[in-house]
Amino acid sequence: MATKTPAAKSSEETFENAMTRLEHIVAQMESDQLPLEELLTQYEEGVKLVKVCEEKLATAEKRIEIITRNAAGEPQIEEFEPGKKSSAGGRDDVSLF
Repeated sequence: MATKTPAAKSSEETFENAMTRLEHIVAQMESDQLPLEELLTQYEEGVKLVKVCEEKLATAEKRIEIITRNAAGEPQIEEFEPGKKSSAGGRDDVSLF
């Protein structure tokens, strides 16, 4: 059975799961019951989870930005490709955002 690397695990992590885990970590850290080494370990995991959440939110934001309206005012959805600009370009008059 193959084990998952931390990078593979974080790329598969859902936003909701990462937030739930972060909330759990924060509660543990606020309890003042963890030894220093465990606090540092939890902090490191929390930082990684924050990064996962930020990446997921950035992706969602980009997907929202590429929803545009065509000349008739009807919604036009384009597939999101990271690093690719939306075909709406600088046409703020037809963009939802």
